Amino acid sequence: MKRSVINAAIRRAVALLEGNGMRLPGFAYWDMDTWRKNRDSLDNLRRIMLGWDVTDFGSGDFEKIGATLFTLRNGLPDGSAGTPYAEKLIFLWHEAEQEIPMHYHAVKTEDIINRGGGILMLELFNADEKGGIDRKTPLCVKLDGIVRTLPAGAVVEVLQGESITLTPRLHHRFWAKRGYGDLIAGEVSSVNDDRTDNYFFENRPRYVEYTEDEAPLHPLCNELDTL
Repeated sequence: MKRSVINAAIRRAVALLEGNGMRLPGFAYWDMDTWRKNRDSLDNLRRIMLGWDVTDFGSGDFEKIGATLFTLRNGLPDGSAGTPYAEKLIFLWHEAEQEIPMHYHAVKTEDIINRGGGILMLELFNADEKGGIDRKTPLCVKLDGIVRTLPAGAVVEVLQGESITLTPRLHHRFWAKRGYGDLIAGEVSSVNDDRTDNYFFENRPRYVEYTEDEAPLHPLCNELDTL
C-alpha cells in the first residue's frame, strides 16, 4: 500500500469520528516527532499493538477490500501486558461497499457494534472441520444478546446502536452498505492477536508492505518497534 493512501484513510477516519462527536485517545493524534520523543515509554503500546492499523489485506484495491482500524485497548494472553479484553474501532467506506474479507477466529469471541455513520452488513457461515466454509449447516448467533438461528450464508444488517456476537470458528465478512454513509464499527472482544488468530478463506496477509511515497502522518501499530 502507498503511504499516501494510508494517510488519507486516517484523515478520513478522524473526520468521520468528529462528525459523529467522537474522539480517540491523545496518542492517536501525535505527529511522528511526538512519537519519537515518547518512544522510551511505549513498551506497553508496542507489546499489545495499540493505535492505527490500515490494510488492504493484500488485495491491491483498498477501496473495495480493506479497512482502517484503531485499537484502543488490548492485552497478552498470559496477562503480562495490557488488559484481559480488547476494543477497536473499524472504519469502512460505503461507496464501493468496502469490506473485511471472509475469515474466522480460532480463539477470539467478539461483539461487532454499529457505533455510527452507515449500516453494517455481515455474511456468515460456520467453519467446517478443516476450517473451510460450511454452506449447509445453520448457525447460531446473538443479536444484542438475543439468540437467533440463521441459515448458512445469512446476511445480517446491523443498524446504529445494534450489535452481533461472533464466536470462534464462525466465518464472517462485513462491509458498509452503499449509499448510507461511511461506517464506524466497534469491536469489543477477548484478547486479540491479529498476527496468529485470523484465518482467511482466501489466503490473505493481515499486515501488508508499504510504499513510502510521502511521509507518515502517524505510525501504524505494527510499526512502533521502528520508532
